[in-house]
Amino acid sequence: MAAPAKSPVKSTKTVLITGGAGFLGINLVRHLLSKGCNVIPYDLADFDYPEKDMKDRVFPVKGDVRDFDALKKAMSKADYLVHTAAALPLYTPEDIHSTEVIGTRNAMRAAYELKIERVVHISSSAVYGIPDHHPLIEEDKLDGVGPYGVAKIMAEFECLKYRGKGLTVSILRPKSFVGPERLGVFAMLYDWAKDKHGFPMIGSGDNRYQLLDVEDLCEAIWLALTINKEDANDVFNIGAKEFGTMRTDYQAVLDAAGFGKKIKPMPEKLVIGTLVFLEKLKLSPLYKWVYETASKDSFLSIEKAEKVLGFKPKYSNAEALVRNYKWYIANLDAFENKSGITHRVPWKQGALSMAKRFF
Repeated sequence: MAAPAKSPVKSTKTVLITGGAGFLGINLVRHLLSKGCNVIPYDLADFDYPEKDMKDRVFPVKGDVRDFDALKKAMSKADYLVHTAAALPLYTPEDIHSTEVIGTRNAMRAAYELKIERVVHISSSAVYGIPDHHPLIEEDKLDGVGPYGVAKIMAEFECLKYRGKGLTVSILRPKSFVGPERLGVFAMLYDWAKDKHGFPMIGSGDNRYQLLDVEDLCEAIWLALTINKEDANDVFNIGAKEFGTMRTDYQAVLDAAGFGKKIKPMPEKLVIGTLVFLEKLKLSPLYKWVYETASKDSFLSIEKAEKVLGFKPKYSNAEALVRNYKWYIANLDAFENKSGITHRVPWKQGALSMAKRFF
């Protein structure tokens, strides 16, 4: 795993990060340490990274965002809050609602009562559902698909409620992001590439599907914490500036693997019908929003973030995917034979593992 970040000059600012032991959480911890901040990673999971030894800079707290008193106590020592905690779509609808909605309500209430200087809430591009046009802008209709998309919209309403009371809250809507520590559904692509297999694409793969490197997302969060409050108190789409088609961007991973394998387009209706059936049997790692949007264009306008935040993404889709793949290969021993439903472990491939031999 990555070594601890080097300690720059100590900052007087302390940032509490909900979900601080997750994929985004640890990347943000490292990014904020590089900026001179102290950090409080707040998470149900153990903070099991090398940075835990930086005891004068990193102050992990094990806790649940659904526990208001515990969250407020941990936040009492912070200047800023970055709210990343979320139950991903593979969790139960009850866990998704309680974490996304009640957890966000607790986070905003605690920040308001403690007079926290800045809040950054990590929402999702899933709030736009399956749109009929692109690129999407921040003023477009919100239409969440499934419990996760709906809960993310409700969580934004909690942010707006407290913004109306005077709390400074930046709402970021990132595209799916990848980078060091990211596994989840992307681990299937990396696993097949590693084992000298091609990879199937739902439909032709000629659709444009924007992603985002986690380092670019961390920098967007930092910008939201540091620009003037009036500008920060808004909603921003965050995504890669450079991206091609699904086929070309995912092919970059197979090319990096070096075995001459190719992306293989598959009939859209047949694949989606099969995945719907497998999902009902709990034999697929893919959920509705993933497989119903994978063959469609999906990209956001980041013009507002560029103009207001000064956001300048470093990585294209292909570069982000290959960077993540190289991290996956370098750290394979740490998570091989593990699985779960968070971004930090590979998702079970289920029946799709049997299809691997045909590619």
